[in-house]
Amino acid sequence: MAKEVKISIRNLHKAFGKKKVLNGVDLDVEAGKSLVVIGGSGTGKSVLIKCIQGLLIPDMGSIKIDDAETVGAKGNKLKDFHSKMGMLFQGGALFDSLSVWENVAFSLLENKKVAREKAKVEAIRVLRQVGLAPDVADLSPSELSGGMQKRVGLARAIITKPEIIFFDEPTTGLDPIMADVINDLIVESAKGLGATTLTITHDMASVRKIADKVAMLYKGKIIWQGTVKEMDKTDNPYVQQFINGCSQGPIKVEV
Repeated sequence: MAKEVKISIRNLHKAFGKKKVLNGVDLDVEAGKSLVVIGGSGTGKSVLIKCIQGLLIPDMGSIKIDDAETVGAKGNKLKDFHSKMGMLFQGGALFDSLSVWENVAFSLLENKKVAREKAKVEAIRVLRQVGLAPDVADLSPSELSGGMQKRVGLARAIITKPEIIFFDEPTTGLDPIMADVINDLIVESAKGLGATTLTITHDMASVRKIADKVAMLYKGKIIWQGTVKEMDKTDNPYVQQFINGCSQGPIKVEV
């Protein structure tokens, strides 16, 4: 039985001036599954996500969501694609001028024009889901710890019940225990929604906790993909060097 593909990427290219960032990416994300893309800093992981979201226009290639081409989509068609997506940003990316609940309910208030009272009730419900008490709702983001800010960011990502959720370095800046808590919440939230998730990270603890499949991006191409078990057993020298954090190997880091 063929597995349903939610996101299909073929021959994706993106350059900035003479710098080729994506150089022929081919990648499938199965519906309801968690794909984690690993790779060093500057390998194009964030650019890949931005192309899928339509925030960057690729120079060449195809990105299909539910078999519909997204490259070049405009207006209502692009809005329809965006309505399927949620995003947890690397730094939380919360609005300091808004309260916690307004941050969580931002899409309900701005895009769906939900009444404020109703939006607040929904925001508090989702905050509970990620382990935050209702009294957090009226605080400002600056009053929260880094771990709490990540939880608020996760609540904002899932409040619209998206079909696809992107996680950009979800555990950056967190201690190992809080990182594990966030990883657990990511798994629970995605499974609860039946969502398809695409995560970019270099945190191998995150990879092992949340990935159904892993893909490695290097020099603008996917050079390896497989399960976590296959990742640990592979003799691919690039993957081995990366997951073991070795300075010696085929990946040369410019100092």
